[in-house]
Amino acid sequence: MRFRLMISCAAAALSAPSAMALASVPDLPLIERTKLFGNPTSLDARLSPDGKWLAWIAPSDGVLNLWVAGSDDLANARVVTSEVGRPIEHYDWGPDSRTLLYINDKGGDENYRLYSVDVATGDQRSLTPFDKTRAQIVAISNQVHDRILIGLNNRDPRWHDVYSLNLATGALTLVLKNEGFSGFTADRSLQLRLAARARADGGTDYFQITGDRLAAAPFLSFGLDDSMTSRPLSFTADGRTLYWVDSRDRDKAALVAQDVASGRMTVIAQDSRADVGNILVDPMLADPVTGRAQAYRTNYLRSEWTALETGVAADLALIKTKLGGQFNITSRTLGDALWTIEVDPVAASPMTYIFDRRTKDLRKAFASRPALDGLALAPMKPLELRARDGLTLVSYLTLPPGSDRDQDGRPDVALPMVLLVHGGPWLRDSYGYDSYHQWLANRGYAVLSVNFRGSSGFGKSFISAGDREWGGKMQQDLLDAVTWATSTGVAKKDRIAIMGGSYGGYATLAGLSFTPDVFACGVDVVGPSNLLSLLAATPPYWESLKRQLYKRVGDPTTPEGQALLHERSPLFQAGAIRMPLLIAQGANDPRVPRVESDQIAQAMTAHKIPVTYLLFPDEGHGLARPENVIGFAAVAENFLKSCLRGRAEPVGSAVSASSMQILQGQQAVPGLTDAAQSAH
Repeated sequence: MRFRLMISCAAAALSAPSAMALASVPDLPLIERTKLFGNPTSLDARLSPDGKWLAWIAPSDGVLNLWVAGSDDLANARVVTSEVGRPIEHYDWGPDSRTLLYINDKGGDENYRLYSVDVATGDQRSLTPFDKTRAQIVAISNQVHDRILIGLNNRDPRWHDVYSLNLATGALTLVLKNEGFSGFTADRSLQLRLAARARADGGTDYFQITGDRLAAAPFLSFGLDDSMTSRPLSFTADGRTLYWVDSRDRDKAALVAQDVASGRMTVIAQDSRADVGNILVDPMLADPVTGRAQAYRTNYLRSEWTALETGVAADLALIKTKLGGQFNITSRTLGDALWTIEVDPVAASPMTYIFDRRTKDLRKAFASRPALDGLALAPMKPLELRARDGLTLVSYLTLPPGSDRDQDGRPDVALPMVLLVHGGPWLRDSYGYDSYHQWLANRGYAVLSVNFRGSSGFGKSFISAGDREWGGKMQQDLLDAVTWATSTGVAKKDRIAIMGGSYGGYATLAGLSFTPDVFACGVDVVGPSNLLSLLAATPPYWESLKRQLYKRVGDPTTPEGQALLHERSPLFQAGAIRMPLLIAQGANDPRVPRVESDQIAQAMTAHKIPVTYLLFPDEGHGLARPENVIGFAAVAENFLKSCLRGRAEPVGSAVSASSMQILQGQQAVPGLTDAAQSAH
């Protein structure tokens, strides 16, 4: 998973460019870390269903909180939450248009609690005050104003029971006791209609729910190959049609409408190159009242909307013409008069607009990072690379501003490069504004992100091509991208770093241990080092995912699977590592526990191989607190400067402002020893 950088602290003094920086890169000012990774000024704006309010996330005393204003009076905004530790990252409007709902955890443990705030009175409430419980929202419907459906695993940590939550009183009423289902789908009257259960082959069975009766036989089944590219989306308001993304009988997932009574499936839309939607993205624009599909989204090289209705088609065309760039519709009022639009110009701050469909007026609400205005940011170039077996790898390249004077997509001379590997691994890199790309390009590096096999959005065969290929063909795809970069003059062969979080951290460790001559250094954030111990420590609420993990990563219950997982674990080849490694780990990570970083650091130390290890005691799977992220970024860019000879701001006071514990290797990063001494 791409690690989360949300930074807010005073900017440090800028260092002069390295004397060894490449002459082909113009002497541009360093962009402060805080401008790229600091708390955004505003983001994720959403209209209340009645259109009266606009809510968004913005800092309050340095922590991201929820703000509201009248949708026609944004100047008089006020903060309505009071989080002081963890930032708020996700929220929803309640169907009553006066309640905001959000989740938060403690120290990154992912035991989320659900909170509400009344935007009229400011009253805040913890709706799920349970320890060691992971709350989740199952369904919100604008047709039911007084309650929502939530899931709680406080009875059995493996399974989420479904409750009806009264928004006014906070009362919980049990709807369904869960005995082994991975998820549920409700209609717009908040009646549970489908239950999903994992199959032994790694696929998923869907069972119909009628009233309080669960069908004995599956209503619909997906095998392993279709399990990551098929799922239910939503019902129409009358409950007669259920929309799916469905990859059965085809490679790329299509948007399909199912007649619930007969079971008949009708393909509404499909694309020859990409799935309709992907694992984390809602691919469909549905009428707020009827629930009928109006448009769908695909993402091959770039994200694109395609309309299914004439009226929406005209509006989408108008938005694209007036605003340019990629855009997303983040909210719509119940009457569909107002939309919020987020526009991504790629080489500038994302911006939010309010679109009035009646007048066709587009009113700018805010830019997420106005501090970037006027700075030299770099464009991103989509690429289609070829793996050694012919597979197409959609990738993205960012070059330092001014390094490609003839605009042919290649630098004038080869540059040091950072191979930035996404997490998941069943996620993807996409075209758009990316703080990491801008940061590293400003420091003098070419930045390459590769959608290796197993990434989502490119069809089920592309995902399945990554099955049991951690450290194998998935890693070869990354190496093939490096070969392309060096053979085309993008990268200097002896100055390539590999960097990533979660699976990207694993790829970093694999790169340094399996191919020790390829990379000059690596940066691993919350990456697993031992696939056997990783799969043995999955959190209990991943119970339904285990069979799929065993099929796609390796099965630790069989001798063959154990041998494969051992072979593909960097820990057991740590002695081969020769180049510098920087590790960052959250102490409370429930997905990749701390032991994964501890054991690779210990193994390298036993082999007398230098490693710098940063531990954050108040973080989990990634870094969320801005003080910690700025500390990590300060260390990371000075670490990269030492091995790639690029540019960096000095570490400065970033360490003392964070909770960072430097467990070992501080002498390997320029300025870190002095910063650590100042911190103490």
